[in-house]
Amino acid sequence: MATRGEVPGDVESAIGRVRVPAYVIDRHGVIRWLNAAAEEIVGDVRGRQFTSVLAAEESRRGREIFARNLLGPPQGSDNRVVVVAANGDRVAVEVSAVPLKEGDRVIGVFGQAKEFDVDRPLPAPHPHLTPRQTEVLRLLEQGRSTRQIAEELHLSVETVRNHVRRVLQALNVHSRLEAVALAHHGDLVLT
Repeated sequence: MATRGEVPGDVESAIGRVRVPAYVIDRHGVIRWLNAAAEEIVGDVRGRQFTSVLAAEESRRGREIFARNLLGPPQGSDNRVVVVAANGDRVAVEVSAVPLKEGDRVIGVFGQAKEFDVDRPLPAPHPHLTPRQTEVLRLLEQGRSTRQIAEELHLSVETVRNHVRRVLQALNVHSRLEAVALAHHGDLVLT
């Protein structure tokens, strides 16, 4: 029996065999380990930057999430992102990630996919929206206010308003509600 704080057995082997995708990214953003379930989705991407498996419009937000996991609270965070599968399909993935420590120093991030949908590939992002505008539209669809979007994306309220205006123009709609309805019922990627 293990003493308090020790985990008996070979935890790494168990995590490697579990059917929930799991990964380790070092503090420089390089993927160092994937279990078999994660490899089934994105392939063997060890040694590559984690942003290489994210959809283009997710790169900036992915870097921000990664930095928060390295520097932020020890309980980590849950986030939804779009990854590009090994076969090129876009897949919505919800991950739970926590910082990995060695003593008092953070050395990377461990994460697991909480849910994913590999059977239904996502369509490509709207061609007239920038990655940031896609993020803003995704947050509007989630019911976020301008102020909440500004806080989440670390932008000024006025910058968010400008993004919203450009989203409306790009989608040729007149209100946030119309934009969200188009995104929700159309083929826009917002996950």
